[in-house]
Amino acid sequence: MSEQNLLNSIAGFREAWQAKEALERSGTDFHEIKGEVASTVVQLHPKRLELEVAEVIDETASTRTLRLVATDHSLLPPFQAGQYINLFVEIDGVATARPYAISSSPSQRVYYDLTVKRAQGGFVSNYLLDRVAAGQRFLSSGPMGTFHHNPLYHGDDLVFLAGGSGGAPARSILLDILDRGLSHRFHLVYVNSYIDDVIFDDEFRELANRHENFTLSEVISRPPTGYWGYTGRLTEELLQRLLGDIGNKMFYICGPTPFNDNCVELLTRLGVKRRRIRVEANGAPKAPNEQTGWPEGVSLDDEVTVTVRGRGSFRSRVGEPLLNALERNGYGTENACRSGECSLCRVKLVSGAVFNPQEAHLRKSDRDFGWIYSCVAFPTGDIEIQL
Repeated sequence: MSEQNLLNSIAGFREAWQAKEALERSGTDFHEIKGEVASTVVQLHPKRLELEVAEVIDETASTRTLRLVATDHSLLPPFQAGQYINLFVEIDGVATARPYAISSSPSQRVYYDLTVKRAQGGFVSNYLLDRVAAGQRFLSSGPMGTFHHNPLYHGDDLVFLAGGSGGAPARSILLDILDRGLSHRFHLVYVNSYIDDVIFDDEFRELANRHENFTLSEVISRPPTGYWGYTGRLTEELLQRLLGDIGNKMFYICGPTPFNDNCVELLTRLGVKRRRIRVEANGAPKAPNEQTGWPEGVSLDDEVTVTVRGRGSFRSRVGEPLLNALERNGYGTENACRSGECSLCRVKLVSGAVFNPQEAHLRKSDRDFGWIYSCVAFPTGDIEIQL
């Protein structure tokens, strides 16, 4: 397909081009449409959304879906399947936020589904699961993130390796393909610890039975006695058996950090090129001390002093991400992914040292000028920062 034919196939392109040519022929300076572009951008990419919980859906004993609508009942901004919103909450006086993948299909914009799984000791997940009811209102960011299917580059043979709550973006991408009637092949390899804690299990099975282009492979790592399906961790042999010929498959991975790392390693051994693997980061690492470069003799339970230049100081545990500690003590900074990807939460490290884990995708300029991403930075001694 030629470049022009490709452009003409995009909905609205031909009309927009004709309107542009008409304006050019009239000699206009475009004063008559001043502000329209900015207004359209704000509608498509708002900095903040005002949302209300329309329904709370029980998924499993550890998981609920919050169905969110716009408080003014307008349509929500469009998004690409696999993207997330950053949900802002205030819990007992502490203002914080967490990113949650949208698990609903982008083919409808009446609501966003956020599927929340309880994290052990989770501050926000416990609040959302135990204390939120229909009618409660929240602020959020607009949809964002690069973890989504790109039809121009990713092809039509897709494999999603999901662990636990990683089923949320997988559901959105699957529903998008099915709702649009696309011929894409979609193979979901879904790994969970317990058979009674599989999110969307009945829905996925029913869709797999109805659609030939959707294959579901379930793996239970801690199966009950007599379980007949695939069990244990993903291995190279199991993946080879499930996937067959790798060919030009595009892989998406979402789950806990150890799960993601293991999947990348297995696919690499199977000969998959790194550019054919997309990984969704899932928060700060729970055990940064197990990564290469962690300073010898420093414990996650050690306490350090964090000084915010010109504003005060507080004590914090080494094992608590700096952004979490800042919020807990009444400070804060703009943030979105909380996984070391977006760089919105960066702060200036004036003195002291922090450990930047592999999740921190620091740019060279950040390293050169002392900027750190507070969501995944772990102070390993007393530090001073500038917000």
